[in-house]
Amino acid sequence: MAALEFTRRFAMAHRLLASRSPKCAVPHGHNEFVTVRLRPAAPFRFSDANCAAPFGLIKRRWHKWIDEHVDHTLHLAEADPLLDYFREREPARLPQIMTFQGDPTTEALAACFWLKLAAFLADDGLPFGVAEVRIEETPTNTVTLDRDLFDPAASGLRPGAWPWRADMSINDL
Repeated sequence: MAALEFTRRFAMAHRLLASRSPKCAVPHGHNEFVTVRLRPAAPFRFSDANCAAPFGLIKRRWHKWIDEHVDHTLHLAEADPLLDYFREREPARLPQIMTFQGDPTTEALAACFWLKLAAFLADDGLPFGVAEVRIEETPTNTVTLDRDLFDPAASGLRPGAWPWRADMSINDL
């Protein structure tokens, strides 16, 4: 089968405390594009359907997660003191906060997206693997992870953390 690629747009805000960038330590937002490339489990071969699965089926969960759970979220490190503020004063907003081990950089976001999409594909029994995740943070800054640059098993992310799960979670709060 042929590789598939699709893109989704979302808005988000984050702040980076460990990066030593005073500009990025202040919460700020981006309108981002995430493009994912899926590699089929088998090469293309003509058949009645001529596809491994319909586009709508492949994209359904991923687009729902981006549109309903990722769009307009605040991305924070698990150790960010702003989380204490939300826990104490605005606990109803906690489901809108995406958390990360360390700073919520675009690189970390791409890795988390990779893991979540792979979990969705496996859970749905779809014959595809993630081949690439590309996130355009700004028109001049893009992060790309591919199989040569990212090994999920060696990612260092805690087993069982939200990105590993085939649910709609964006944090473990």
